[in-house]
Amino acid sequence: MTNAPETSGEDSLIARYFKPLATDPGALGLVDDAAILQSLGEDIVVTTDAVVEGVHYLAGDPPETIARKALRVNLSDLAAKGAVPAGFVLTLALRSRDDAWLSPFANALGEDAKAFGCPLLGGDTVSTPGPQMISITAFGRVPHGRMVGRTGARPGDRILVTGTIGDAALGLDVLTGSAVAGALASDPHAREMLVSRYRVPQPRNVIAQAVRNRATAAMDVSDGLAGDLTKLCAASGVSATVDVASVPLSAVAASLVARNAVSVETLLAGGDDYEVLCTVPAAQSDALIAAGRAVGLGVTAIGTIVEGDARPRFLDEHGRELTLKRLSYSHF
Repeated sequence: MTNAPETSGEDSLIARYFKPLATDPGALGLVDDAAILQSLGEDIVVTTDAVVEGVHYLAGDPPETIARKALRVNLSDLAAKGAVPAGFVLTLALRSRDDAWLSPFANALGEDAKAFGCPLLGGDTVSTPGPQMISITAFGRVPHGRMVGRTGARPGDRILVTGTIGDAALGLDVLTGSAVAGALASDPHAREMLVSRYRVPQPRNVIAQAVRNRATAAMDVSDGLAGDLTKLCAASGVSATVDVASVPLSAVAASLVARNAVSVETLLAGGDDYEVLCTVPAAQSDALIAAGRAVGLGVTAIGTIVEGDARPRFLDEHGRELTLKRLSYSHF
């Protein structure tokens, strides 16, 4: 009689928590060290983002929200490229195996993978003595040659953005006990909304096809609207003017600005919005706004692409340029 082969701790962790998520045939049941992703005659778009404890989420954040954020920040990139999700691979760096943390993490990850049509294809689990880290590489499909990059913006294009800007940065301020938390001390619903925007992004995949069909350039707003627009303009070799009064704000954010509890710069430079920022020929802008409306998503025109290589100009309601000391979050 022979003994069954010994199962490693890593293998048992994968089998228990992540093999049930790997239902796509290309995942090969997670028994191999590679997966198969069929191109179906389309281009495969690849994007990767990591979320790190203490940088992208707080140590006390619920594991469910950490899982959703880890996948959704990548789905947001795919949406901005006009791509349809095809699958993802996961790298999970843990200090220890904690079943009370892993179970809700895996359940939430599986729910989002199903909801967004982005199945788990494989990955790796490792131990770390440092901060916990979740890295996801996501794959999407677009018709050949149709991915929307950052380099196609042209003078005269309108600048559009989905959703609202700045809520996630305010949510982090609430969690860390800043002045925003004090300003909203009597409004738990507002605090909850802002915290949710920070912890659980809402990737705009419902508008990906419209972005692909209409936009000349696009990216998601992850580090801050001002900084990310600057990156897009630099890639396209253009500049821009932005009407700050047109930047879409939630009612809570607008109220905080009106009360001087936060500055407009905080909202423009705050990260974690995960909205789609795109440029569209002027004749196409109304069509993209209408496409958003059709799926219940606000899309707002906030400015115009202009010639030049200077940093984008942000103008107040009187046409005066705002001097922004900070454009976006920076890791370094």
